[in-house]
Amino acid sequence: MKAKAQQGFTLIELMIVVAIIGILAAIAMPAYQDYTKRSHVTEGLNLAASAKSGVTEFFADRGAFPTSNVEAGLATATNIGGNSVRSVAVGAAGVITITYRTNVTPGATLLLTPTNSSGSITWSCKLNGTVAQKYRPSSCRT
Repeated sequence: MKAKAQQGFTLIELMIVVAIIGILAAIAMPAYQDYTKRSHVTEGLNLAASAKSGVTEFFADRGAFPTSNVEAGLATATNIGGNSVRSVAVGAAGVITITYRTNVTPGATLLLTPTNSSGSITWSCKLNGTVAQKYRPSSCRT
């Protein structure tokens, strides 16, 4: 009598596959969550681009930095926002404060600081704000 050929997978083989999938998911999920938070931070920097232009134009016209969104020719801080960004505000000395919603960290901020370098404006975001270093773009990390 011939032995019947096995069809399908054994229970142990299926359990090994499920364990491997679980391990891969445990590794991939935190990496994906960090990636999405970094993309939310980038959204804020993209929204701040118009504020940077407004501050730069104000400085070029008047030789001083604006102290508010109105002086920089922008909408109010809460009107400049998005899915992840609560507001983009221009403050004292032209510093732009990006305030994030809960997608990043509730109330986390990133500050863009202008510096006058012989008539041209350079921007820095390395030392300011409460957004964790690992979520910042490389140009904003210390």
